[in-house]
Amino acid sequence: MLEVVEVERGRLGAAVAGLAGGEALFVVGEPPGRGRVVFWGAEGVADVGVPPEWVAVVCPDGEGGLREEKVVAVAVGVEQAVPVLTRCRGLGASGRASEGMAFWGAAATLGLGLLARGRAVAGVTAEGHDGWRMGPLDRADEERLAALAAAMPHRARAVPVADGAPVAVPSAEVTLRGFLDAMADALTRKPAAREAAGGAPYASRPPRAVRERGAPPEPERREPALRVSLRVEVTGGAVGDGGDVSFRAVVQLHSAADPSVLADAADLWAGTAAAPERFGPYPRLDARALLREAARGWPPAARLLVPTAPTALDLTDGEARELLGAAAERLTAGGIAVHWPKDLVRGLTATGVLEPADAARRATTSAAASFLSGGLLDFRWRVALGGEELTGAEVEHLVRTHRPVVRLRDRWVPLEAELVRRLRAAARRGGTPSLTPVEALGAALTGSVDVEGERVEVTAGAALEELRARIADPEARASREPRHPPKALAATLRGYQLRGLDWLHRMTSLGLGACLADDMGLGKTVTLIALHLRRQERKATAGPTLVVCPATLLGNWEREIRRFAPTAPVARFHGRGREQAIQDAVAAGGFVLTTYGTMRRDAELLAARPWSLVVADEAQHVKNPHAHTARALRRIPSRGRVALTGTPVENNLSDLWALLDWTTPGLLGTLGAFRDRYARAVEGDRDPRAARELASLVRPFLLRRRKSDPGVAPELPPKTETDRPVPLTKEQAALYDALVRELMAEIEGADGMARRGLVMKLLTGLKQVCNHPAQYLKEPEGVGLGGRSGKLALLDELLDTVLAEDGSVLVFTQYVAMARLIERHLARRGVRALLLHGGTPVGRREEMVDAFQSGAVRVLLLSLKAAGTGLNLTRAGHVVHYDRWWNPAVEDQATDRAHRIGQTRAVQVHKLVAEGTVEEKVAALLRHKRELADAVLGSGEAAFSELSDGELAELVALCGRMPRRKG
Repeated sequence: MLEVVEVERGRLGAAVAGLAGGEALFVVGEPPGRGRVVFWGAEGVADVGVPPEWVAVVCPDGEGGLREEKVVAVAVGVEQAVPVLTRCRGLGASGRASEGMAFWGAAATLGLGLLARGRAVAGVTAEGHDGWRMGPLDRADEERLAALAAAMPHRARAVPVADGAPVAVPSAEVTLRGFLDAMADALTRKPAAREAAGGAPYASRPPRAVRERGAPPEPERREPALRVSLRVEVTGGAVGDGGDVSFRAVVQLHSAADPSVLADAADLWAGTAAAPERFGPYPRLDARALLREAARGWPPAARLLVPTAPTALDLTDGEARELLGAAAERLTAGGIAVHWPKDLVRGLTATGVLEPADAARRATTSAAASFLSGGLLDFRWRVALGGEELTGAEVEHLVRTHRPVVRLRDRWVPLEAELVRRLRAAARRGGTPSLTPVEALGAALTGSVDVEGERVEVTAGAALEELRARIADPEARASREPRHPPKALAATLRGYQLRGLDWLHRMTSLGLGACLADDMGLGKTVTLIALHLRRQERKATAGPTLVVCPATLLGNWEREIRRFAPTAPVARFHGRGREQAIQDAVAAGGFVLTTYGTMRRDAELLAARPWSLVVADEAQHVKNPHAHTARALRRIPSRGRVALTGTPVENNLSDLWALLDWTTPGLLGTLGAFRDRYARAVEGDRDPRAARELASLVRPFLLRRRKSDPGVAPELPPKTETDRPVPLTKEQAALYDALVRELMAEIEGADGMARRGLVMKLLTGLKQVCNHPAQYLKEPEGVGLGGRSGKLALLDELLDTVLAEDGSVLVFTQYVAMARLIERHLARRGVRALLLHGGTPVGRREEMVDAFQSGAVRVLLLSLKAAGTGLNLTRAGHVVHYDRWWNPAVEDQATDRAHRIGQTRAVQVHKLVAEGTVEEKVAALLRHKRELADAVLGSGEAAFSELSDGELAELVALCGRMPRRKG
């Protein structure tokens, strides 16, 4: 960039008038004589006889900032530039020269005067070149140089920059001194010496040309006889003394031969240092060479080179802050150590603390229960030095100061900019955020709290920490506590059920909610019955329990309660006369059972009752917090809330929020904040840190055990899952291909909701074709079904085998219409089967379950959505998923109707998949996308509605064939 050009003699002189109105800048060179003067921003640049270049220059704007300009410029050597500059000095008085050109003319005149007085000394540059520099300077010379530097116009300090390169504008003193050194090196040498000096560094004797008159007397490259370090001195700044802090970097010299010999550079130059001979014959040259190298890593060190003998450097706050961090590391790596005062300590910390807002309660509030019943908690910053908390006056001093180091408790303490920023922000707010006890508990569990959109670390006060420790690890805590079932329980609980009971009792006794999310079949119902009975043993927790469940489970709950808690009153709040039916049960502290539909209609009536406990069974039914059913459930008050579900995350993490926001309102914040903080990070970005934080927040409130967990259900027989690929018949293949071509053409021309609707129509139609053509075509009864579907043919084979072995089988399908087709087909084959679906009355459902469990009927057809939860069908040794729900969590729940406590047979699960179709491709996705609580693809067909046309076409193409695109 901007190489030096040789201008024909006389052309520069002729162009002076044109150049004078522009600007000039100086670029240092190595050795100094190779520095260059750049003329820019003037019409005369084009008159010097060489092609100018476009270059970007950056200069100070006079207000503390920088400004970049794109200008035409030409660079010439110092020797050629000096005559032009001295003439511009004379033009400055007439106003024909800019301030910048007049300044450089004055600088050139000063340099010529110094050289005329012999003020030039020889030395070795940092790169090993021989070179001349201006000096030594007396006091008057130094004062003239300082005054001229102070008068340097802003545009005279411009520097050329390459695109994207970092910008560093040197100080006026450094720029001026570099220009004078360049004059000394360029004008003192003969031409041959200058040419030789521009070559490579030399290691021993210089070339003959360098030894001519005017060449440096000490040309040989050698190792410095000393080392340099910087000692930072800090004065002022103590709390209450009212003084400002000042910083000064003192140059210290260490003998290379004897490191124990140390002296301040000022003492050595003044002749007062001990053993001056130990620092070598050229201490000033060696010190300057080392500091010149240091300036490459830390530019402020260049100011030490302005005087002939470097001694000390007054530091700005920013420069002192740099020497506390990265700059000190760079200097140390280059051999120049940085020493701060010995009493400098870095133990200043600021952590958030959550305490009761009422200061009087801080000492008296120790019990976890009283903590939760208290008022708001305040967040405040706890600032400590070496573990000792600072006083309010000391913190206020930190907030007021703008210095990088402060004096605290007779020690120098560096202040991190981020720490001070947070304290000032808190001071500007005039207070700190207040949290409810539950919000504070969540912050204690995660170790952080949101303060104006920023996550900060937080510690808990005594009562909050006590509560956090009690609930942080549910299983571990329960294993340390004495475990006993309630006396009125007519059942023997397994070990994991006892641990679940203890956990539920502890959480509800504290006034906290809980979600028991054990796998289906592990005995959540009997555990909840035991919880009710244990709560009756204490007056503080005794009272009626309201159980809200799907209609299909009313009978099961009533049977289980009468079996395991025969002394507990139980009543159904369902059907006619339900108001009168619950009075006795409520008065006696018994069970009241109701359905979600009835609860929604009679929420106000139920909310008026004094419930000790409200239980939501199959709580995924209220995963939508905005639905009428969920809102009605939230209106029913109680002293404890428990959610029972086998799928806490059915579709996405918002399901988890809905459950826990009902059981423990406020724990996870608002739904929007939860999505921003956790859901997107975990589901989309797979952020492990966010996942760990969410787990620490949720773990105490959600107990999740699987059948495969060690020690949970060792007696449970194994379960084998097998994908059963089946080919399409010719009829199915033709229907499939035609449907893809027809609807893909429509999809490509649609957008928005219309496109999403067409995608759903396509996927649903393809699944129906894969099931049986008669389902897709909606054929009337009487039409033959055999030989037209690969799935139906395989089902016949499976049933023949199972029934021949005296086995029983459950057949799940998501379509009631398909279940009716299978029922009709099996009847024609002489196979008796029962069909249970959402429209089956409750009494009839119970009759069907009893008939299957007794062995009277060995084939039970079920609609997946209506019968996938709550039923106990352990007679079955085989489960067939005739079609896929495309949500593994829902399918697992259906399978658990057979694979549950009480099952004595190995369970075989058969998943029928049509080969080469969208079913096969989605099945592959399901096998690899179960990271998010086993349900990443939980939204079923809707998950594919956002695919592009090309991606969708590839997904639904039959046997890998891409359908023809329209046009």
